Amino acid sequence: MSLKPWLDLYPPEIAKTLQYEKIPIQEYLTKTASRFPNKIAIHFLGKEIPYKEFYESALKLANYLRSIGINKGDRVAIMLPNCPQSAIAYFGILYAGGIVVQTNPLYTERELAYQMVDSGAKAIISLDILFPRISKIVKETELENIIIAGLKDYLPFPKNFIYSFIQKKEHGVTVKVEHRGMNHLFTEIMNSSKPHPVHYAFNYDEDIALLQYTGGTTGSPKGVMLTHKNLISNVRMCDEWLYKCKAGEETIMGVLPFFHVYGMTTVLVFSVMQGNKMVLIPKFDMETTLKAIDKQKPTLFPGAPTIYIGLLNHPDIAKYDLSSIKACLSGSAPLPVEIQEKFEKVTGGKLVEGYGLTETSPVTHVNFPWAEERVKGSIGVPWPDTDCCILGPESSDPLPNGEIGEIAVKGPQVMKGYWNRSEETEQAFRDGWFLTGDLGYMDDKGYFYIVDRKKDVIIAGGFNIYPREIEEVLYEHKAIQECVVAGVPDSYRGETVKAFIVLKDGATVSEEELDQYCRDRLAAFKVPRIYEFRKELPKTAIGKILRRTLVEEEKQNLEQNLLTS
Repeated sequence: MSLKPWLDLYPPEIAKTLQYEKIPIQEYLTKTASRFPNKIAIHFLGKEIPYKEFYESALKLANYLRSIGINKGDRVAIMLPNCPQSAIAYFGILYAGGIVVQTNPLYTERELAYQMVDSGAKAIISLDILFPRISKIVKETELENIIIAGLKDYLPFPKNFIYSFIQKKEHGVTVKVEHRGMNHLFTEIMNSSKPHPVHYAFNYDEDIALLQYTGGTTGSPKGVMLTHKNLISNVRMCDEWLYKCKAGEETIMGVLPFFHVYGMTTVLVFSVMQGNKMVLIPKFDMETTLKAIDKQKPTLFPGAPTIYIGLLNHPDIAKYDLSSIKACLSGSAPLPVEIQEKFEKVTGGKLVEGYGLTETSPVTHVNFPWAEERVKGSIGVPWPDTDCCILGPESSDPLPNGEIGEIAVKGPQVMKGYWNRSEETEQAFRDGWFLTGDLGYMDDKGYFYIVDRKKDVIIAGGFNIYPREIEEVLYEHKAIQECVVAGVPDSYRGETVKAFIVLKDGATVSEEELDQYCRDRLAAFKVPRIYEFRKELPKTAIGKILRRTLVEEEKQNLEQNLLTS
């Protein structure tokens, strides 16, 4: 065990160890609906839903899910942007005893089919405009039921009236689904189902609440098993850290998508735990977000660096009042110091960087939001009941302060394991320490710093992007002989995706053709932004392509360009 020097840094308001309620995560909604029945839970583009309605809607969905055969432990996918139905679906599935499978609405048919097959999901809750995509892959999966929601269903008048016209203009078609057979309409469920409590046996330590997919360079995306204990502990830690926030009095900006574990914990579950209002935005847009901040006066704003950068660079930012913001937690990518300082100056609130992984529910480290001393470049210190150390390549003994090694963590928020992947689960731990794959060090005070990623995961705009998945798609192209994908520096996204390609003799293909090819097979955020054609790629003596060599070349080229510009 480490000596935990960071505990000496804790302000008196933050306890060093916490008590946790051994309840299912959905019990937070039950309690909050009883405590704040008329408090607004969700604000969605002008529509407001109080906690009592939110709670009853989740129970209605739970009863309907049970009626169509969803039992304890069954997986139910949510493929929705941030909207009332996504919040209702999350808690409705849990009330039914199911396991939530969060799915990115941007996924292509190929990506969606893989996740549905791997998770064994029996049902999926999604948008009407995504129904054609789901229909094409149903036969490949174990899906038995499709529940379809429409964004217009929770829009106020006249937005709900004109939405269909906007939808047809943007997507070229208006999708209509009938409520029969395996297809179900969310609105019909809300009209016909009853809000009765659902009872089932519960195990706090073992029951899985969420399958959150992540990946890596070692293979296809993996389902991270997060238990009720994992999620309860992490949101309780968040509550302790934000000690100036008062239950039932905060408003949280819901820009981070719920299908990302960061948004799910710090916006959705934290809001429900405290009885806060969530201001949901289905797709990040700078002007929409600025208007929402100006009108709804959020006090908390979890985000990623690209979100803050985008807002700061909006030409009309001075027109909007952002002074309501008290605290922002930044994650998913490194936070530039200049962005932190500029955003704090504009809002008057505090913006601090944190760190975590899908496997840790997700947060393990954060800086102190209201500390007088600011530590630049650090991811902060571990949360209560979270232990952390720096390990060498083989040993389980922590390295001395200042030495670089792999960041390893322990805590109640660390995952149960990877879904149906016992061998990979075993490889992720060493003597009880979860190995993050990130390289860093701890200073003498107890602050931690990220130096590099051991894994080759690309983090662009807050999204985790896995090179091997893109490479597999590129290798399927008839003109490509060799390829490697890497993250290269990008001033806005942090990193962007670049593909280095060697063509087969006599073959030709343009960047435009490759771009369209990838867009047909990958979600938009995974598609390479840059293509470089080479005669050969750097390799080891045994023929392994040296990805890191290419990344270092890109960094050197960038530095050289900065020196000469």
